[in-house]
Amino acid sequence: MLVSVVGLLYFYALGCGRIVRGHDAKGTRFVCSAIPKNVDPGCSLPPNPMQSTSAQEDELRGTVMQLRETVLQQRETIVNQQGTIKELTSKLSRCETAALDTLHDGKYPGSWRQDGKNTMGDLPRDPTETIDHLGKTMQSLKDRLGNLEQQIRVNGSAAGQSSEMREVLKSRLSELEKQLLGKVAELEEEKSQLYNETTAHRQRTETTLNQLLERITELEKGSSKFKSPEEFKLSLPLRTNYLYGRIKKSLPEMYAFTICMWLKSSASPGIGTPFSYAVPGQANEIVLIEWGTNPMELLVNDKVAQLPLSVSDGHWHHVCITWTTRDGYWEAYQDGEKLGSGENLAPWHPIKPGGAIILGQEQDIVGGRFDATQAFVGELSQFNVWDRVLRPADIEGLANCSSYMPGNVVPWVDSNVEVFGGATKWALEMCEDRLYDS
Repeated sequence: MLVSVVGLLYFYALGCGRIVRGHDAKGTRFVCSAIPKNVDPGCSLPPNPMQSTSAQEDELRGTVMQLRETVLQQRETIVNQQGTIKELTSKLSRCETAALDTLHDGKYPGSWRQDGKNTMGDLPRDPTETIDHLGKTMQSLKDRLGNLEQQIRVNGSAAGQSSEMREVLKSRLSELEKQLLGKVAELEEEKSQLYNETTAHRQRTETTLNQLLERITELEKGSSKFKSPEEFKLSLPLRTNYLYGRIKKSLPEMYAFTICMWLKSSASPGIGTPFSYAVPGQANEIVLIEWGTNPMELLVNDKVAQLPLSVSDGHWHHVCITWTTRDGYWEAYQDGEKLGSGENLAPWHPIKPGGAIILGQEQDIVGGRFDATQAFVGELSQFNVWDRVLRPADIEGLANCSSYMPGNVVPWVDSNVEVFGGATKWALEMCEDRLYDS
């Protein structure tokens, strides 16, 4: 390029000036001088040729310097553009490589999934990203509508055609908005359902695992002096306010329950209180009591239902009571047979958690202030609590010793029962002792 510039300057000198040959002692030189277009190139030199030649050389030198700077700037621009081209080429190569890797991994781009279902474009799987993508799509459509309206105005289309086109575009955009909003609502609902189902499943799984771990821990302790951890009875021989047993575990919040036990008593009048459950603010959250000449009663949240049960004949009897918060419906079983039922016993009341379960005494405060006249006198075994209503067939199986089903909330285990005030625990094979007793 520099050679081309020098050549141009040379021809410029030939066309715009004339060559003057001079002789001196050192040799020959040529001098270029600018002349007007209408002047004969063969005319004589100006009176002061050396001074004129110097001015022309300065002008040409300035022109050459400007051209040289221009050439350098163009060269720098070309170098920058080459760098940009290389960078874009590198990015394009990486994109092509990523696309090939995606295809090899079995992820199919575009609006059709591998299972052949249309996904309305390349939507992300995550609902939040999908909503963002739909929002961007909506904005893009609005921008396109604005551009079309502007083009129609610029092109000077007829007012009728512009209005008609605008209405058509608005109608199409409105339909697309409805579709997108519907899809967003579906995704939000699906996300909420999945979250709720996952949370409920996790809670059920954690509850089951905790129960299994507690049961395993109790069995692994191996500290029971009995043949089996559940083969024992609690003996409360005197009507006092200091003999009792205490269940180490408490109850969770429950909306239904089944409580079963074996009882043996000949106390009169009334066998007393086989068990009571008290919570802060309510000492009579759940109570089973036969006091004085009154019939046996079930209390839930201090509400009372009389039970048609009679177990004070000195023999073993299997007793089960069920209750559900729905309509406060209850049932009473003796020796596997349902003897009574009713409703409106503390309906829609949830059993409160975190209280104390006492065997043999009625609580006036949580864990204490017992009344000797309400104490249970006799023997008690197999006290189990479930957080659901058992089927009649399950209760019958427990009563006739054809099945064994420990409570999923409170099982009857030696390590789970503490005794106080002279109450004792004795070995007992319930079914054998019951047969001998009968």
